[in-house]
Amino acid sequence: MPGCHFFSNFAKRGLYPWLNRKMKANKILFITQEITPFVPESPISNIGRYLPQATQDLGKEIRIFTPKWGIINERRNQLHEVIRLSGMNLIIDDTDHPLIIKVASLQAARMQVYFIDNDDYFHNRAMTADANGVEYEDNDERAIFFARGVLETVKKLRWNPEVIHCHGWISSLVPLFVKQTYKDEPSFRDSKVVISLYDENFNTPLPDSFMQKVLHKEMSEEALNGVATPITYNELAKLAIRYSDGIIVNGDNVPQELVDYAKSIGKPVLPKPEDEEYHKACNEFYDTVFE
Repeated sequence: MPGCHFFSNFAKRGLYPWLNRKMKANKILFITQEITPFVPESPISNIGRYLPQATQDLGKEIRIFTPKWGIINERRNQLHEVIRLSGMNLIIDDTDHPLIIKVASLQAARMQVYFIDNDDYFHNRAMTADANGVEYEDNDERAIFFARGVLETVKKLRWNPEVIHCHGWISSLVPLFVKQTYKDEPSFRDSKVVISLYDENFNTPLPDSFMQKVLHKEMSEEALNGVATPITYNELAKLAIRYSDGIIVNGDNVPQELVDYAKSIGKPVLPKPEDEEYHKACNEFYDTVFE
């Protein structure tokens, strides 16, 4: 699987023989569940760190968003709040939740990372499960808040991504929101969405109330037709696949059911690329879905 060692060495060497090829998708928004060094290394966090850098080194413009998990040390990582982007309230299940945007720099890569924060959903809490491995009961609301928080912030930045690449199930609602709630927004009406499927899962299905919570302005209940209950990881992933423009397989144990589903509804599927071809394959895939 793509990891820290390959990407860091390849980036340092600067060996990109296809740099002279004209790129079609030049603005890439990365929405990732994890990114090292802010959280421990994993397949998602390593790709979240090094794929954007390799993409930027190809001459593309990037933005990176991730949740401000409670395990992230703000002082050590020099996070600070972006006042001009913070201050909005997102209503979820009839409750206002303040959106706080923080930012930190990865100096070696010349990249900034934006963090979606909220005291109720992220403060003093781990990632999707606590220290004992117990999944948080409000993970459904956290996913809704994260997806909408990213998209609202990109609107404020007045930046129009051509391709949005989502990593990790916490970002699974982004394709739905882009294609439904934000389909007429100038920032997203021409955007294509790519999702990566990893060897991940959650043990406790999302609550049935999730379906009502996810409904938002300009989204009809028909948009959620076909989502079976209980809402397992596979059901959430199928919803993401349905509203995506391309799928990348990022694990050896991704359920074949999901790959077959993507192909059955005509979605382009990129099989797991080899490590040394990974970022090249991803960027060529961006161009393909953006055509």
